[in-house]
Amino acid sequence: MRISYRCVAEDVKKIEDKDLFDPKSVYVSLTSHAETFGVEPVRVKIVTIDPFGHCVLEAFPEHFEKGYDIRPTIAAHMDMQEIHEAVRVGRLKPDGKILKDTNQLVITKAAIDPVWYLPGIAKRFHTTESNLRQQIFQETNGMYPELVTRNDLKIFLPPIGGLTIYIFGDLAAITDPTKQLAVRVHDECNGSDVFGSDICTCRPYLTHAIEVCVETAQQGGYVGRAGVIVYFRKEGRALGEVTKYLVYNLRKRQEGGDSAAEYFNCTQAVAGIQDVRFQALMPDALHWLGITRIDKFVSMSDMKYDAIVNSGIEIVDRVPIPEDLVPQDAQVEITAKVFAGYNGGSVFKKLDKDALKQVKGRGNDEYEDDDDNGAAQ
Repeated sequence: MRISYRCVAEDVKKIEDKDLFDPKSVYVSLTSHAETFGVEPVRVKIVTIDPFGHCVLEAFPEHFEKGYDIRPTIAAHMDMQEIHEAVRVGRLKPDGKILKDTNQLVITKAAIDPVWYLPGIAKRFHTTESNLRQQIFQETNGMYPELVTRNDLKIFLPPIGGLTIYIFGDLAAITDPTKQLAVRVHDECNGSDVFGSDICTCRPYLTHAIEVCVETAQQGGYVGRAGVIVYFRKEGRALGEVTKYLVYNLRKRQEGGDSAAEYFNCTQAVAGIQDVRFQALMPDALHWLGITRIDKFVSMSDMKYDAIVNSGIEIVDRVPIPEDLVPQDAQVEITAKVFAGYNGGSVFKKLDKDALKQVKGRGNDEYEDDDDNGAAQ
């Protein structure tokens, strides 16, 4: 998507010569990474991001000398109302280092664009590189002919969203399995994360995870403990926001209303599949950080848990979302997910099929009192 915008900018002559990524420019040198990431032994495990993407100036000096235009693919304070509330009620206390007296959080942040190594992607999904190339070529309507004409090009920059990593506390603790580490891997949900929709648990779980990360990091006095949030751009289970809203419409309008028993069936009916996030690719970001052990995994997802553990990272404890943080209309989602295999710990119990049918969401007609037809547009 960004490449498309850039092409338009080139066409209308909006990009100036200074856009060239010149390593000798003082402006370019000042954009270099603030912290050092990337652990040598795990680079062979990574197939979805460039392990050197944050340090191109140091990693490719000879290529710059030859005139190559190499761009980084991996490039603050955080202020959230829920953190203010946690401080107000006494769950968190400012320490001046991680949580400022202004209730702002001190973080280290890394934005990462996807860079796919096609042989590695194919191997991870137990398919052939040739078949993977053909499928990407077909599903992108032939936009990338080099996929099938240039087998020597092993790297592909997929037209998908990337991810952002937020780190709280001691960076050295991330790679040390003897130090306490809290982690949440969160997949984007614009409706909830940004605009506060109450049909799902996404934002409440995300903010709770941030609180767990802060609390964990504070217990070490800024030394020896850390928390990590990995935020993936996988809107609507990677099916996209348009598809997600079509599913919302079906859920609210179907016979019998919004029901936990039909939660996953609605997505299947609209999209032909329930989920395309393919969590097997997700642990690459954790391996890039050098994580080998997670003490508190703030997620109930069996798919994320299995992907991380199967990649060789140990998970000690799993932290479910507190029951009081689940919005009323999100009871359908959380109940359906626990029934399907999400780990509710001691907080959420799996219901039988009959009880599952009794868990209902807000009715479509309940929106009409506010001159809203209840359908997502």
